[in-house]
Amino acid sequence: MTNGATSDAAVWENTLQGLKPHVSRTFHAALKRRSSTALSACRFTFLVVGMLSLMYSMPSWSQDQGNAGEKMAAAGPKADAIYIHANVYTGNPANSPFSSIQREEAIAVRGERIQAVGKVADLEKLKGPQTQVVDLGGHFVMPGFNDAHLHLADAGMQKLDVDLTGVKTLDEMRERVRAKVEKAKASDWILGGGWDETLWPLKTLPSRWDLDEVSSGHPVFLDRVDGHLAVANTRALQLANITIASRDPDGGHIDRNENGEPTGVLRETAQQAVRAAIPPAGFDRMRQAIEVALADLAEHGVTSAQDYSPDWQNFQIYEEMEKEGKLTARITEWLPFDDPLDVLKSKRDSHPQSDLMLHTGMLKAFMDGSLGGHTATLLEPYADDPKNSGLTRYETDKLNAMAKERVLAGFQLGFHAIGDKGVQMALDAFAEAEKAAKEANVKAANGGDDYRLRTEHAQVTTPAQITRFKELKVIASMQPSHVLTDMRWAQERLGPKRAATSYAWAAFLNKGVTLAFGTDYPVEPVTPFRGLYAAVTRKSENGKQEYFPEQRLTIDQAIAAYTTASAFAEFEEKEKGKLAAGTLADFVVLDRDVTAAAADKVLGTKVLRTVVGGKTVYEAK
Repeated sequence: MTNGATSDAAVWENTLQGLKPHVSRTFHAALKRRSSTALSACRFTFLVVGMLSLMYSMPSWSQDQGNAGEKMAAAGPKADAIYIHANVYTGNPANSPFSSIQREEAIAVRGERIQAVGKVADLEKLKGPQTQVVDLGGHFVMPGFNDAHLHLADAGMQKLDVDLTGVKTLDEMRERVRAKVEKAKASDWILGGGWDETLWPLKTLPSRWDLDEVSSGHPVFLDRVDGHLAVANTRALQLANITIASRDPDGGHIDRNENGEPTGVLRETAQQAVRAAIPPAGFDRMRQAIEVALADLAEHGVTSAQDYSPDWQNFQIYEEMEKEGKLTARITEWLPFDDPLDVLKSKRDSHPQSDLMLHTGMLKAFMDGSLGGHTATLLEPYADDPKNSGLTRYETDKLNAMAKERVLAGFQLGFHAIGDKGVQMALDAFAEAEKAAKEANVKAANGGDDYRLRTEHAQVTTPAQITRFKELKVIASMQPSHVLTDMRWAQERLGPKRAATSYAWAAFLNKGVTLAFGTDYPVEPVTPFRGLYAAVTRKSENGKQEYFPEQRLTIDQAIAAYTTASAFAEFEEKEKGKLAAGTLADFVVLDRDVTAAAADKVLGTKVLRTVVGGKTVYEAK
């Protein structure tokens, strides 16, 4: 072989790094044959072109090919669309002292995947007669946001019912209920949610009697913003058979006045009796609610949603929308941890896990409640309620046994745990389950050895617990926008010492723990820009209050938590979270570069275009 031929072979050899193993082996064999049998240049070129065509048809073509792969793309199939004149934030590390993340100018899309990312001049070689060329006018482009924790059905229903988000007084809450009552049929329930008494001047919980005055005999049931506490009027309590003689259920509490009468405030599992009395919404109304919520996601640049809407009817609605081509975000649907194991397996097997648009995911369990409702379970009592340490939802032995059984069955687990005692319960259960799985040689949900067990929220943690997260490789799935709401009262609930290690994003990252971000929508608005702002400032939206700034993140860290880490948390880091050849064409176009904008300007960011699988699902008017 001549020196020139040796050099050519070395170039191709370098390009092969990161290809799928069977493609790599095939290409290596061809190179060896070329060296030993002196293949003609013509035959070798034919081989290269053929292999490139194969590579671009493969669904998991490597994310890390770099410029060499992008230049070679010109020899492959033509793009369906090329987005040019963009400021592309790829999510890939940059080999540059000036930037931590690689930037590019253009994206080529073929089918539902990115064909190449690079310079406009290079990608224009992929232009064919049918290629759509979209000039983005220099706007900022980044991977689509992957919300690692939300509740789509609840969010949609809240918008269709009485939306109490942001009401400033009890009277405003009552007026919204009254307006709904005036339009209701005689037997209708009045439902809604989103109220937060900490926004009110007196900060006093509403009562059944407050609602009776405006309900005209209709049963009324209204969730607090966190969903862990609700208020029912007298008619709703009657229909649920909640009386002065009712006992608190396990994991729940019925608030009472000085005479022992229920006030209408129901905490945690105490809500279930009322919920059981509410007529089901029905398929059509639930679909309407989900459509409303999905439209909200698209408008705010959320291309993937890790959802807990536990009524199985909701998953069937997603399936129907997918068949109709109307599902505008990728859905990983969590299943209830408490369901019998055979039911869980049946649901998991009912839809292909390989479907990247829709599939079931982890099993969700609740260790405790919320800080706002004083139901998060703490190792020490609440600073502002010394007789209360919160509500625990499981007996330890039962929780550990169930966790072990489900991990052995190949399920990923995600435990809602807000208080430090709830976090401890989750970590202990995870340790036992993972140990049993390894001893039995049971693989994780993706066939690997990393089970990717998750705590959802992890708001109150000790330094020792954060160390244990790292040791057990537990993912911290957190919602930075919660700080914007909770900083008003979190120190009152926790006291200064515990508050100092709460919402500890930087501490998790510094310890090497995977940090995945979401919004808990509708507990917080679905817009990820509030989360980015909260993560980098830890200040209130008006900038006047700050919450332990040492836990701030950089903007690159915050974006990674909303994209690459969220994908990792659902075993899909090879498919999405970065913009590179072979990844899913899920990206958003913004009206500003959020990495360069002043922090307060990030809050006002607008999405200009949302693309999922190469299809535009939202475009600003």
